[in-house]
Amino acid sequence: MAYEHVRLEMSPAQVATLTLARPDRLNALSGQTVDELRAAVEETGRSGARCLLLTGEGRGFSSGADLASGGGLPEDAGAALEKHFNPLVEALFALPIPVVAAVNGPAAGAGCSLALAADIVIAARSAYFLQAFVNIGLIPDAGATWLLPRLAGRARAMEMMMLGERIRAEQAQAWGLVSRVVDDSDLAAEAVTLATRLAQGPTAAFGLIRKLAREADHLPLSDALTAERHAQREAGRTEDFRGAVMAFLQKRPARFEGR
Repeated sequence: MAYEHVRLEMSPAQVATLTLARPDRLNALSGQTVDELRAAVEETGRSGARCLLLTGEGRGFSSGADLASGGGLPEDAGAALEKHFNPLVEALFALPIPVVAAVNGPAAGAGCSLALAADIVIAARSAYFLQAFVNIGLIPDAGATWLLPRLAGRARAMEMMMLGERIRAEQAQAWGLVSRVVDDSDLAAEAVTLATRLAQGPTAAFGLIRKLAREADHLPLSDALTAERHAQREAGRTEDFRGAVMAFLQKRPARFEGR
């Protein structure tokens, strides 16, 4: 599929890199952009990729929803969520492979939500995260009210959502929003190295880990243990598990094929 607002590239290491490519608009998320993102995520799921790397072109990850493209005040401010943003978030979480976000510069509004939906977030030192919806009388969306309390805890999430202030990269790391903070010049290389490492790992196990972690917050302990039991049975039937056990017994490095 041809894309106008995003770029999807596959590396020989089976890393799919999905880049927001509207640098002149700080990668603002218009309806078309979000729909292209969803299509690219779904294409990634069919492509045989073993890791998805999300990033933004230019001086920022994403400034959030493209308010200038809306043609005035909407009658229903939630309609765009139902039509565009929510299906993207669902598609991203449905992927059976790891997702890495490399955040360069600002990640604001729905762009912040998109970045934090990744499994591992790497931020440049110049990056910041912003949920400024309250500054225009709206609520955080694109999954923010679900993601932030789980990542940062309720107290910090409420502060971030209600004060609408920038959270710098180092503070985001301290809050648990970000895994790593690196120098701006090192961001791209660090993200590719990490994504490549994940792409060389046990893909089926990663997919099961994503699912279990997502469900854990609303499951009682006994149900979580049962879910682990079923997931372990599934992981134990993969060729990667059997090959890795043989490699361990033969004292050689395991090589995962993603099946």
